[in-house]
Amino acid sequence: MKIMFCAGEASGDMHGAGLARTILEIAPETELIGMGGSQMAAAGVRILYDIKNLGFIGIGEIIKKIPFFFRLRDFLLQKMKEEKPDILVCIDYPGFNMRLIKKAKALGIPVVYYILPTIWAWHKSRGPVIAQYTDLAIALFPFEEQLYRRIGTHVVYAGHPLLDVVHPDMDASAAKTYFGLDPAKRTILLMPGSRLQEVKGLLPDMLGAARRIAAVVPDVQFLLPRATTIDKELLDEYIKAGGVPVVVAQDHVYDMMNVSTAAIVASGTATLETAIMGLPTVLTYRVSALTYWLAKLLVHVTSIGLPNIIAGHRIMPELWQKDVTPERICAEILPILQDKAVETARRQDMASVRQIMGESGAIRRISTTILEFAKEKSHS
Repeated sequence: MKIMFCAGEASGDMHGAGLARTILEIAPETELIGMGGSQMAAAGVRILYDIKNLGFIGIGEIIKKIPFFFRLRDFLLQKMKEEKPDILVCIDYPGFNMRLIKKAKALGIPVVYYILPTIWAWHKSRGPVIAQYTDLAIALFPFEEQLYRRIGTHVVYAGHPLLDVVHPDMDASAAKTYFGLDPAKRTILLMPGSRLQEVKGLLPDMLGAARRIAAVVPDVQFLLPRATTIDKELLDEYIKAGGVPVVVAQDHVYDMMNVSTAAIVASGTATLETAIMGLPTVLTYRVSALTYWLAKLLVHVTSIGLPNIIAGHRIMPELWQKDVTPERICAEILPILQDKAVETARRQDMASVRQIMGESGAIRRISTTILEFAKEKSHS
């Protein structure tokens, strides 16, 4: 049996790797191929196209790359014809994958969609497309399953995979030694994202905030996890220009969260990860003016952070666009460092998100569901 994946971002690479490892544990004879990154490759996926070559964000930026995406889609379709996978598993990345699933269906390849478009937040029009072209949709939240089922989608809910993977591997003391941190200082985690535009748009202000925080709270240090999609040399250039020491590390990001007092994070999956880890977080979000203008027309939620949406109210500060400044970030972080009661309250808010999300074990349940679906389709 052969399963083809299509993931386009670092978070998708992580989720794809979790699926790949578990699928191969359950059914070692399964052949896994597709578009992904280093984590999926390490988990046993034969990579047909490496996502390190992708780094676009925002509508305005993507428009410029439309010819490239058409070529990439055609490349993957040709691979489908050559490889003849039993099913295609699309992971997130809806701007690309929603077009790919139409072509895959035309080729007669059954489609699974994992990490669905957030039609409860924006782009409701994507829902009927998923319902029409997806043979099996896998929801991450109970409310998401109900929403997709109402529009006629064959959808299942098996829990959220992050509950299986978001945990430290080391105790705090060992982690501080591993990362080269000063055990006497508190740590602020800087997470500017996994896409080039995110890093360019957010990291300078994060570093500006770090400089201001250090001026007020001397016993603080800064830690930055490097995404595999971002060159270390680029980060070093920004850090040098920022004028504040930052430890740059790779891998063991949950250990980084575990030893941190607070985090400044680009909007995305990482904010849900910090919430699961109980880490007080400030969400930052900045895209081009065109992208933001279009989003204002299309988005119908008051919060963009998943922890805030899951909780039903704003438990994580959100700084959007022009509000992403060193001064505003600093103003949100300092109370966490200066008042233990504030830090405790923020951690309790984060813990509530994990309680709402339910039980662990989702990755194995989802992997089993995908394998059973693939066997059924391969014999039909």
